[in-house]
Amino acid sequence: MPRFGILSTFAPTRCGIATFTASLGAALAAEPDGRFDVVRLLDAGDAHAWDGAGADPRVTCDLVARDASSLHRAVHALDSCDVVIVQHEYGIYGGTDGDEVLRVLDSLRAPAIVVLHTVLSSPTPGQRQVLERVCALAATVVVMTSTAARLLGGYSVPMEKVRVIPHGVAARSVPAVPHAAPQVLTWGLIGPGKGIEWGIRAMARLADLTPSPTYAVLGQTHPKVLAKDGERYRDSLHELIDRLGLAGSVRLDDRYLEPEELTAAVAAADVVLLPYDSRDQVTSGVLVEAIAAGVPVVATAFPHAQELLESGPGIVVAHEDPTAIASAVRSILTQRDLADRMRLAASAASAETTWTDVARRYHALAVELLQPVTA
Repeated sequence: MPRFGILSTFAPTRCGIATFTASLGAALAAEPDGRFDVVRLLDAGDAHAWDGAGADPRVTCDLVARDASSLHRAVHALDSCDVVIVQHEYGIYGGTDGDEVLRVLDSLRAPAIVVLHTVLSSPTPGQRQVLERVCALAATVVVMTSTAARLLGGYSVPMEKVRVIPHGVAARSVPAVPHAAPQVLTWGLIGPGKGIEWGIRAMARLADLTPSPTYAVLGQTHPKVLAKDGERYRDSLHELIDRLGLAGSVRLDDRYLEPEELTAAVAAADVVLLPYDSRDQVTSGVLVEAIAAGVPVVATAFPHAQELLESGPGIVVAHEDPTAIASAVRSILTQRDLADRMRLAASAASAETTWTDVARRYHALAVELLQPVTA
């Protein structure tokens, strides 16, 4: 069993990539003799705040943005592993367009599997240059959707390096939960671009339904948004709820839910709503978790939603269009046969995407990279 080193955000950071790494790492470690070590990405302010706090034996050291000494320690720790998995997202690394990741990749001796969480259709020149260099330095590039692989075709990236391995989901059965009123659910870290305002406006168009549906938005404000703007976005949502007279049917819950609590919330949902503003999102953990739970999805037309929902687990709607959102939610809530077909399609779409399945594919890829080169 190869020993994996993973370069990523990690607990106590709360973000989608940290959650992804924890889930993938746990599945890798569950294999016989499996082990993973994490080099955790931190902003300079977080490194000082967490000094000596939140110790985790899986974290061998931290890579602190704009800290050259931590870079040397990080490379040494990663090179002690057989294969390195590098999570890539522009915003989690220091430097212009996150270009500090290039210094790590350029210094590594161990082969690197780079996992791309974002592939932009219209990158800036700097973003394009960084991503192309990241892919050039990687032994293998992993994307999680066919759409992302197609978008990479517009970059100078050797496509023979590219593999598609889907985002994993927890292996759990989510039983239906009886409840009086239909429930619509959005969850995840909150901030501008999540499109929650469009979901709230859509709820105002569903007030004629009997019983009236409720809308729960679960999640803390994204820590980077909180550091920059405080709770300005959440406050604007509260103001919109009050202005539309929806205080009794829309709930913003700013808690970070533990997995068991989130599972219960998903089990109680009739519809999962992803009203995101992004036109570029090629990976959504919330989307794959909702499909795996068998809950019908309404999502705006971001790439991952278009790819996964075309087989029937949900409905894709236009961006920034509360009327279209309301119409899709209404169809699911009022047409039981439609909702049942979506649940069946969700079951088929999420087959073989548990974290155990996904970890086995990363393991097989690592074994392939470690094979001696023959003439």
